[in-house]
Amino acid sequence: MLNRLDEIQGMGFHLDLVLRKIQKAYLRKFDELGVETTIEQWVILYQIHQLGDDASQRDIVNENFRNRATTSRVIGGLERKGWISKTRFEGDQKRFKLELTPKGQKILDITLPSALALRKLAVKDVGASEFETFLKVLDKIGENYEDD
Repeated sequence: MLNRLDEIQGMGFHLDLVLRKIQKAYLRKFDELGVETTIEQWVILYQIHQLGDDASQRDIVNENFRNRATTSRVIGGLERKGWISKTRFEGDQKRFKLELTPKGQKILDITLPSALALRKLAVKDVGASEFETFLKVLDKIGENYEDD
């Protein structure tokens, strides 16, 4: 039987393994749908969709888990693909407004049903209390690594 230290040492491996399986499933599904995108690009595309007319680059940076430079590069890639447009907000020249183009909306329309199905798959056979405990444990682990 593993002792607690062995379990803790294996925690990172298990988290990484599960994350890689999830990422692989999304990328495989995007490929099946004929959509060339990364997970980071898709997440930002979806965030812009969720924020609607108020979507700003600053909001995306603040809500994303990547740093500002990486997020800006991903946004630039989406703009080069023609999936989003980037303009200034009227009356606010400091913030960039992000909007889905018709091409970007089409990509989201193609991929969103599958992405939602993959989200449901993640919690298949996981009870509500189990999931709540899982989130609490993840939060506690994350808090242990927060800067003071």
